[in-house]
Amino acid sequence: MKKYINILILVAIVVLIGVKLMGNKKITENRVYQYDKEKAIKVFTQKVTANNLEIQQKFTGTFEANKEVRVNADVQGKIVKYYVEAGAKVKKGQPLVKLDDTLLKIQLQQVNVQIETLQQDLARYEILAKADAIPGIKLEKVQQGLKTANTQKQTILTQLRKTTIKAPFSGVVTMKFQEVGAFAAPGVPLVLLTDIAALRFTINVSEKNLDLFKIGATQQIIADKLPNAPFQGKVIRVGSKGNMSNNFTIEIAVKNTADKKLKSKMFGKVTIDGKPNGTKAFVIPAKAIIGSEIQPQVYIVKNGKAQRTNVSVGKRFDNKAIISSGLNEGDVVVISGFINLFDGANIIE
Repeated sequence: MKKYINILILVAIVVLIGVKLMGNKKITENRVYQYDKEKAIKVFTQKVTANNLEIQQKFTGTFEANKEVRVNADVQGKIVKYYVEAGAKVKKGQPLVKLDDTLLKIQLQQVNVQIETLQQDLARYEILAKADAIPGIKLEKVQQGLKTANTQKQTILTQLRKTTIKAPFSGVVTMKFQEVGAFAAPGVPLVLLTDIAALRFTINVSEKNLDLFKIGATQQIIADKLPNAPFQGKVIRVGSKGNMSNNFTIEIAVKNTADKKLKSKMFGKVTIDGKPNGTKAFVIPAKAIIGSEIQPQVYIVKNGKAQRTNVSVGKRFDNKAIISSGLNEGDVVVISGFINLFDGANIIE
């Protein structure tokens, strides 16, 4: 008897659990939103029209100094004087740095004494040689010694001149690398000299935009620092080899303002105006495009329903896209309201 009671209790528990689970399932189903696919979806659309557009493209780049060089010493020696500080404007040939020339001056004195002695010997030997009092070989040795001494003197004078390091061109001293007391040697930079009277504006463009730039063509450049003062520049270089990103370098020569407002490493933009292939094109907002870059798509509205359509995108600019195929003039394209939107959905415009 007790065994039957236990079985009945167990069955009752199982039934109660089942009832409870069924109730929870109904509660959950009631809480879940059931989307009505027949319900019309509110979207915003735009009618496709063919336009002969002028596209304005902008390329960001940087201004670089036309000439910039690390000025080195040609001879070695201790730095005894800096004639300029960082930020100084200098002219071509102006002294920048002075090296110790004490030893060279001593060597010059020594060679001058040697030359004077040899000149005296030469005068005496010439008289003796005419009288056949000495062999001619002695006169030749004195003459050769004098030539060698004069060559040594010219070498020392050249080295003395090089102890004063001068500006190779006019510009601005943008950096000092050493201080007085440091040892200078060939190849060791002393100052950085920059010429910004003229600059090069450098940009990198993709392969498809390379034909927009021709050597000698004039381009308008806007410096970020001077947005209201456009500069005219001339293309001086079109890269013949792409970088790792398959972009090509374009260089445009730009003349600075009289007061040198443009500085090296400033940013700017070059603007290109042109027509896409010289033909009419369909232009839609870029946000209307869905799908992947490999297969872009748009929703067009036909007979009150959304129709997902494959398109080909020719170019993008200013948040717009040129559609080269897939659309016809007069098509209505969905530009916003994509939430819950699907192929075949009813549409409210």
